[in-house]
Parts: sequence; C-alpha cells; structure tokens
Amino acid sequence: MSAFRTLLAFIFICIAGYTAVVVANHGIGLLAVFFGDIAQMGWAGQFNLDFMGLLALSGLWLAWRHHFSPGGIALGVLGFVGGAPVLTAYLFFASLQAKGDPAELLLGPARAARLAR
Repeated sequence: MSAFRTLLAFIFICIAGYTAVVVANHGIGLLAVFFGDIAQMGWAGQFNLDFMGLLALSGLWLAWRHHFSPGGIALGVLGFVGGAPVLTAYLFFASLQAKGDPAELLLGPARAARLAR
C-alpha cells in the first residue's frame, strides 16, 4: 500500500505543479479550450472526451462509495470537476482510514464489513 500511496502523491504533485505553470502562462480558461477541442472533432477532442468519461466514472464511484448520500454526491461532483488531484488526495486519505485494506478502500467500510461476514 505504501507504493500505491507514493504513486498517488507523485501524481498529485506532478499535476498540481503542471497546472500551476499552465495557469500562470495561459490563465484559467480551461472550459473553453476543453470543450472547443471536443467540438473540433480532432485527437485533442477525442482525448478530452475519453478523459471526461473517466472523470464521470470517478465521480460516480465516489458517490457510490458514500451510498449516494448528499455528501457523497457532492464528493462525486467534486471528483468529476476536480479530476486526478481530487481523486488522488481522496484515495490517499481513504487508504489511511482503511488501514491498507483494499476491500475497504474500494468498497467503503460498510460494504467491506458485509463482505467479510
């Protein structure tokens, strides 16, 4: 689990640093560029659409893990909008709470407890 946490930290730091440079050089105009690339029907747009599918799955998993509670839905929306930085931070802290138990990390404490019975 420590290798996984190291990977999560590495991804978070890389994306945060890269994002800081991009914002400093180009500003915050992400949405226009993101959806503009999709509208152009090129490879950049294909990548963005593929990535948006992964963001949707990430957000859905976060909400599901929290039983679609209001907080879970909010977390899912945050994961969809926040991308890898949100998901890596969430997984890092959830892995600590799960004490390295992969079933609890993936399913959440309640579902993992039912599975263990």
